[in-house]
Amino acid sequence: MAPEKKYVVEHMEDGISPWVLLEYLAISHDVGGGAKFYLTSLMPSLKMSLPPQLVDPEVATTTSTDVIDLPGVRELAGHGRVCLLDPGATKDLAPQDAQVFDWFVFGGILGDHPPRDRTGELRKYGFEGRRLGPKQMTTDTAIRVVKMVVEDQIPLDKIEYVDFPELRWNKHESTEMPFRYVKDGQTGEPIMPEGMRELIRQDSNRGFDEFV
Repeated sequence: MAPEKKYVVEHMEDGISPWVLLEYLAISHDVGGGAKFYLTSLMPSLKMSLPPQLVDPEVATTTSTDVIDLPGVRELAGHGRVCLLDPGATKDLAPQDAQVFDWFVFGGILGDHPPRDRTGELRKYGFEGRRLGPKQMTTDTAIRVVKMVVEDQIPLDKIEYVDFPELRWNKHESTEMPFRYVKDGQTGEPIMPEGMRELIRQDSNRGFDEFV
């Protein structure tokens, strides 16, 4: 039986915004809770003041430790079993990578707009890199896509996406999201964390970069 896949977000912010909290809760739900979802590199002050939802170990395993120092990760990395999701990688993730990798690492790199090369801080560990195609994704979307590819065995180019969706509030107001999302097969709408549309609408009068 293949080892259970684990997903790590190396948290690179001083705090956790409402936007990021909703993404983290969606990730936990998608991948199966704290036994499979790790938040690493939390500043000690942040670790002590996490939102109540993230304190629950069934939601996430939270630590101030860097990903490389998680139990077993350094050894697995030495055997090429740890994958860094890297927009600069030369190979796209594929279903056969389920046989190659046990851990998948994300560096807060797939939800910035405009994108920042935060992956550079993680490349130093020598993890194998894989890409998720050419378009920027939110972190929860990126993890959803990885799970679909490696656990559900769906090739990247067979996943249905919605690119840069326009969220319309009324006849005169709308917000365009500058990311790629997985399409909901029933509604045709982009899959977003529960509560995200309401949060975006509340903040639609502010600049997008203010609340990401």
